[in-house]
Amino acid sequence: MILPKANRLTPEQLAEVTAIVSEFGCQIQPIAGAMRTIYAIVGDERDDLMINRLEGLDYVDRIDRIQSPFKLMDRRSDLARGKLIIGGVTLGEELFVIAGQCTIDPKNPTLFYETAAAVKEAGAHVIRGGVWKPRTNPYSFQGDNKSLDILMEASRRTGLPVDTEVMDEEQLQLALDAGVTVLQVGARNALNYSLLRAIGRAIGDRPEVSVLLKRSVHMGPLNEFISAAEYIAAFGNPNIMLCPRGTTPTLDGYRNHPDESATPLLKEKTWAAVVVDPSHSVGKAAYVPAASLAAVAYGADGLCIESHVDPQHGIGDDPKQSITPETLAKVIKQGRAIWDLRRT
Repeated sequence: MILPKANRLTPEQLAEVTAIVSEFGCQIQPIAGAMRTIYAIVGDERDDLMINRLEGLDYVDRIDRIQSPFKLMDRRSDLARGKLIIGGVTLGEELFVIAGQCTIDPKNPTLFYETAAAVKEAGAHVIRGGVWKPRTNPYSFQGDNKSLDILMEASRRTGLPVDTEVMDEEQLQLALDAGVTVLQVGARNALNYSLLRAIGRAIGDRPEVSVLLKRSVHMGPLNEFISAAEYIAAFGNPNIMLCPRGTTPTLDGYRNHPDESATPLLKEKTWAAVVVDPSHSVGKAAYVPAASLAAVAYGADGLCIESHVDPQHGIGDDPKQSITPETLAKVIKQGRAIWDLRRT
């Protein structure tokens, strides 16, 4: 990883370092931060001759050589100095909350508009809304492109950015064209490296876009989770949030095995913000508040919670696991109190 003395390399300097690393079969990937652009060496950067030539350039401050399976996401990376700001919140400085419906019902947009307004009032910073849904049963409701218009209208009405899941490149492009701020990669696609690469390429030069990457239930060690994020960061956009959402084996009575305790372990390895999804972890509305507060106590930077003004008239997972905005407001208030206790 090349760290220049100035905030960024000039085009001439970038051309020179690119020419040097290409001699050794490597490439340069600029990663623009708020204050400084760093330059990742993509490929095997262990050749001492290449490193010596780069360190000899008078405009290079230093070369960081991080021997890690995820060089960019590693907490020793210079990217750790960056800040992720979404919806006016700098993650890590206050409790960040994404909230909204599991699934947008295109036949009843009013319910979503009411939910969006209510979760904003409760204290959420980003509206969640499922436009497309991965379903085990092919005959279950899979979502509707029309719901994307409803999602963006809710954003216009509330002034809040929005989060939605994308499952393929067509949906990715539709979401970006519409102005979605947070792209969600669900647990089923967290190991879909083709999709992760496509997202990385699509947002590499779009610093206004962030990714909420959920942990797959099939992932083993946490290194595998962080390495999945590396696929996205390697194309130039480090705006990535890691989202524990329950894993296997299933704990009796819960939808999954809650894994909010992974948060401090992730923070020992990576600089990425951790935003926990308690709704999918436990799968039952009655358990969501406690799971949310546990996640904050474990050190989460934020929460992604399913909330609906009238859960029993929702579709998808809303009837079972969405909490009301009134409950959401209490969770956020209590979560902020725990956040403050962590700072004392």
